[in-house]
Amino acid sequence: MGEEKKILEVKNLKKYFPVKTGVFRKTTGYVKAVDDVSFYIREGETLGLVGESGCGKSTTGAVILRLLDATDGEVIFGGKDILALNRREMREIRKEMQIIFQDPYASLNPRMTVEEIVGEPLVIHKMVSSKKEKKEKVVELLENVGLTADQMSRFPHEFSGGQRQRIGIARALAVGPKLIIADEPVSALDVSIQAQVINLLQELQEEFGLTYLFIAHDLSVVKHISNRVAVMYLGKIVEITGKYDLYDNPLHPYTRSLLSAIPLPEPGKKKERIILEGDVPSPVDPPAGCHFHPRCPMAKDICREKTPVLKEYTPGHFASCHLLDQ
Repeated sequence: MGEEKKILEVKNLKKYFPVKTGVFRKTTGYVKAVDDVSFYIREGETLGLVGESGCGKSTTGAVILRLLDATDGEVIFGGKDILALNRREMREIRKEMQIIFQDPYASLNPRMTVEEIVGEPLVIHKMVSSKKEKKEKVVELLENVGLTADQMSRFPHEFSGGQRQRIGIARALAVGPKLIIADEPVSALDVSIQAQVINLLQELQEEFGLTYLFIAHDLSVVKHISNRVAVMYLGKIVEITGKYDLYDNPLHPYTRSLLSAIPLPEPGKKKERIILEGDVPSPVDPPAGCHFHPRCPMAKDICREKTPVLKEYTPGHFASCHLLDQ
């Protein structure tokens, strides 16, 4: 990708949810869903954000879009820290940042037709001046995602899961965004449909010059669509690099364990399977030192005592692991 322009920079982002207990709902702790996360995305590329369920991936996406308020940190988009913008300024920025939700069943209003769903952003942002213009634009958007004009008057329940996700993609495209956050956009779909939607996203990226933050837990899907991949564990990014570097030369023990779980396409061929002990610790009370040490088969004393820093080990390949400094 060279040294192209960074479209998004996330710096030391934190999102803590208070834990309230008792009759008086007193705050007794915090769920550290996103804990000091930093990364950037270059214009026109796709950054994959992967990790187990509950690691903070979707929360990161929601905080970037201001769907949730951040606890601390900066999100630089278009040269502005969007976490510091007021509602009017944020409304303008929203045209340039859109989201595709995970569940195409829950993210579409069942009482609205496809024309109303896809056309709503156009009306909100005053991008059309007449009903005729809105209709023409909706037809164009539906055709872009592989649907037809005669499907405009139908309701979401009349479509399959894959078609509903296409409607969600058309809605995200309506306002001409630069950045789209795709929050597990294929995880609720059949495997055969997943490939179609991934291919569609890639075609749209090429056609409209889009930039994606692609959130997923399936590493094989992420490899297909991403330029670079960031691996997240318990609210922190533990490794980030180009996709080929990550898959061929993973540095962090957690990344290695995730990659070892991907089945090989060649029958009969075997690879070492790294089985992690125990469950992901609670983000309410994360382990001291490296969050991964209770499950890491290679953990040393320093891992239990000191939090590792995300460092660059080879050009563009960052990881946070004390074992790499030994």
